[in-house]
Amino acid sequence: MPKSALVIGATGLIGSHLLEELLENELYEKVVVIGRRSTGVRHPKLVEHIFDLSEMDRHAELFRADSFFCCMGTTIAKAGSRDDFREIDYKIPVKAAILTKQNGGSSAYLVSSIGASASSRVFYLRVKGETEDAMAEVGFQRTLVFRPAGLLGKRNEFRLKEKIGIGAMNLLSPLMVGPLRKNRPIKAECVASVMANLPSENIKGKRIYESDEIQQLYNSMNAKEG
Repeated sequence: MPKSALVIGATGLIGSHLLEELLENELYEKVVVIGRRSTGVRHPKLVEHIFDLSEMDRHAELFRADSFFCCMGTTIAKAGSRDDFREIDYKIPVKAAILTKQNGGSSAYLVSSIGASASSRVFYLRVKGETEDAMAEVGFQRTLVFRPAGLLGKRNEFRLKEKIGIGAMNLLSPLMVGPLRKNRPIKAECVASVMANLPSENIKGKRIYESDEIQQLYNSMNAKEG
């Protein structure tokens, strides 16, 4: 049976690729994007609702879909403060998930980060981990968490520290074997493709996909298509 998808964070690096994948996926007959600015995409399956996500309660009825996809993410530097970062990376995703679940949603797909843990001493990773835990507690039939390492792809914004870090990881990538494989950078389009096309009907509860597993799934899916 055709389903509907709801995406927040659709203008970001992974989100923009995810939107393309969902619109091409025959499983979804309707793709809803909610955000503060338009994606600029036009498609018969696409419905956009533009408003400030801090006002979600006023638009609760719009958060209606079978599958909820969250690609929200920023940096503390861009957000301006730790409180603002938590608002974007924790409060908004969790609230949007709750509203979608209340409107009948059954699945949640969350972009997180390598190293995410609610017990981390690193604030960024701690918030990511707290978001993962809170999302799993919303009550979806399945909550799939994707933890990419450094993301490869062209952003609309320039992140110097991230660019330097990814450059270093690219140089070290051939040496990352065994447990270190999950630290290898991955293309944003690979993450998006797996999120949109991963068969998940038989998955129950919370499931975490580290960066190397996402890459393996992407390779496997494309090998089958070929």
